[in-house]
Amino acid sequence: MQDVVQSGSKKVALRILPLLCLGYVVAYLDRINVSFAALQLNLDLGLSPAAYGLGAGLFFAGYVLFEVPSNLILRRVGAKLWIARIMISWGVISALTAFVHNEATFYLCRFLLGVAEAGFLPGVILYVNQWLLPQDRARALSVLASSTAVAGLVGSPLSMSLLGLDSLWGLRGWQWLFVLEGIPAVVLGVLVFLALPNTPIAAKWLTDREKSALQSALDREAGYLELHQFHSIDRKLFWKVGLLGFVYFCMVLGMYGVAFWMPQILQKTLGGSDLSLLGWYNAIPFLAAVVGMLAIGWSSDRLGERKLHVVGALVLAAVGCVLAGTASGLSGSLVALSLALIGLWSVIGPFWAFTTARMGGLAAAVGVALINSIGNLGGFFGPYIMGWLKGATADYGVGLDVLALVLVCGAVSMVVVRAETSGETIAD
Repeated sequence: MQDVVQSGSKKVALRILPLLCLGYVVAYLDRINVSFAALQLNLDLGLSPAAYGLGAGLFFAGYVLFEVPSNLILRRVGAKLWIARIMISWGVISALTAFVHNEATFYLCRFLLGVAEAGFLPGVILYVNQWLLPQDRARALSVLASSTAVAGLVGSPLSMSLLGLDSLWGLRGWQWLFVLEGIPAVVLGVLVFLALPNTPIAAKWLTDREKSALQSALDREAGYLELHQFHSIDRKLFWKVGLLGFVYFCMVLGMYGVAFWMPQILQKTLGGSDLSLLGWYNAIPFLAAVVGMLAIGWSSDRLGERKLHVVGALVLAAVGCVLAGTASGLSGSLVALSLALIGLWSVIGPFWAFTTARMGGLAAAVGVALINSIGNLGGFFGPYIMGWLKGATADYGVGLDVLALVLVCGAVSMVVVRAETSGETIAD
């Protein structure tokens, strides 16, 4: 029977992960392509560093406000329909960002983009939990999360090249960037609706034995969670959610504090040099992040350990931020930013594997959404803090040091979570 379950799991991974990974790539690209658009957009709209940072971060205000309602709707209508709706609506709004004409419309489009995308990450996490057993989830989530790094890897030179379409048909390069990078989300949303079944039982590409064995194993896991873990919304759940949410907040603050400003940090490093290679330089830290996070996700699954992997990744990211703030040359900046991105992206797989192993039923829907909501507040504060400090000091170093301090606070908080959860039934 175990062989049948493993056979079914392999088919699941090959069938659902590629499409979900593509969705992640497009989602992250539409989220951070503003970092390249800013090279022209800030001048055209007259945005100060603080104004750009606020607009970049407003995405997360909309995301957080609608996160829990979106995830509860997903449980009611099914993952396939709701994830498709999310992708189509964010693609449309991303493309419409091409027509912002002042600070206010820029803020509005960024906020609405967050509203449209709300629920995507927790929805995909819950969807993966409906298909894969706990021992396979960290690796799967690391593969999914690596898609965001792939988006940075592929999207960096792509976005820079789209800026080169400047003046084509009367549109600026940053307008072409938003239009052409918004369309794929709409196409993928339609594909998700047509191709993704809601449960293993509905999968036509599994044999009857594989459907039965896999669904039975997943049902046993769900039953175990009902008996031994958080399955109702109570005071203890919210304490756990608060601690884990703060850890995720620190990671997300660092992630977007770096990602939304990295092209401009590298642009300053290059000085008067040819900027045609900026997109390729920006891709190097994302390439390092892909390799690093897959290795750390594999290590977490092999050792069956989650929390120390999260702590170590956060500390590595903090070191990278400090070094990036003091680096003077291009090579030093790329090495430091690569360390920062390896640490930041490597948190994701072990963190969510740890989190989802301790919640079941309604608590999983609400808990995952709340943790992601708390965490994504960091996406609002990270870019804004960097922009405000850049405007105040005319340098990125102080902002990067602040990000490093926050990441250390996240690592310490994960240790506190370790102590607080040491008596739980499921081992780490």
